[in-house]
Amino acid sequence: MTPEPPRLIPLPEGLTGPDPVRALLAEPLPHGDPWGWLLARALFGAEALARRFLDGTPAGLLRLVDEDLERLRALRSWLQASHALSDLGCREALAAEWAALEVLDQGGAEQLVELFRTHGHAPFALYSAFVWTGALEPVPHPDPADEDLLVGYEPQLARLRANVERFLSGKPALPVLLYGARGTGKSTAVKALRSRYAERGLRLVEVLPEGLERLPQLLERVRGLPQRFVLYIDDLAYDAADPGWRKLKLLLDGAVWAAPNNVLFVATSNRKNLIRERWSDRPDPDAEPAAWDGVQEKLALADRFGLQLTFPPFDQKLYLRAVARHLGREELDEATRSEALRFALEGRGFSGRTARQFADLTV
Repeated sequence: MTPEPPRLIPLPEGLTGPDPVRALLAEPLPHGDPWGWLLARALFGAEALARRFLDGTPAGLLRLVDEDLERLRALRSWLQASHALSDLGCREALAAEWAALEVLDQGGAEQLVELFRTHGHAPFALYSAFVWTGALEPVPHPDPADEDLLVGYEPQLARLRANVERFLSGKPALPVLLYGARGTGKSTAVKALRSRYAERGLRLVEVLPEGLERLPQLLERVRGLPQRFVLYIDDLAYDAADPGWRKLKLLLDGAVWAAPNNVLFVATSNRKNLIRERWSDRPDPDAEPAAWDGVQEKLALADRFGLQLTFPPFDQKLYLRAVARHLGREELDEATRSEALRFALEGRGFSGRTARQFADLTV
């Protein structure tokens, strides 16, 4: 007879059905006992319970949670006895999964509360990169961007890191705009923040254009979680007639709601003035003040980013340094140098992106 399921902790679909083995196929399990890992990950699926505990510790819930944990242990024993399986995993367990397994093995309600306060709930406890389109999509295999491959912008990268480290330590940090020439590594610099700081609780959420309208829902979803969220908007630019820039301006500073203190906006752009304008959009020098007010309002979007870092274009020397860095060399021999220059001058131009593309073809 199948043990009674928990009341507050949702189980994977089909786990108490006639063929619970199917439930194992829906989860990317670590090496080890598959039933233990499946039920440990299920603890992070109790979002409503986690949020209640993140707000406080109602005494009445603690007793119910203790009962649920006992039911999970009984279910695990039954699954192991009824469906004995060897290791089905293909990866090492995350720190959050080990902590959840410890709670499942022998912890009580107080230990589960501490688990939520340290690691939050799914999907944020189990993934470090996401895409927001109006719905949140975890990224199982994020770009392992490496800041060490970026050359020529060491001061900018140092200021970016310093700002993010303040953010991770709970101190005030400034929204960041990285602007400059194409292919200079702005996007790589942002993605490398996840590579460097994910183990310290940083989560990277790329906000796509279609997700901007529903950004307030994302802010509420991450509010109060233990992780720190960099909301990343790539290639940010608006046409003057597009009303979306006004909404973003309010989100960054000026909306009636308070932005969570665990959120930091970081954007990249090829231009400092984020509103594309034609000369015809500019008022005449003798125009009414209201006309110039419109120009100032458009410039105010960029002003919302308190830290603005410039990435100027590559020259030939910097391009060759970048090629050497991508190839793991101190210097380039004459043959490689000539080939790298020919590759760039075929129309690709001098940039970090071109350097990486050349190195990819050379390795």
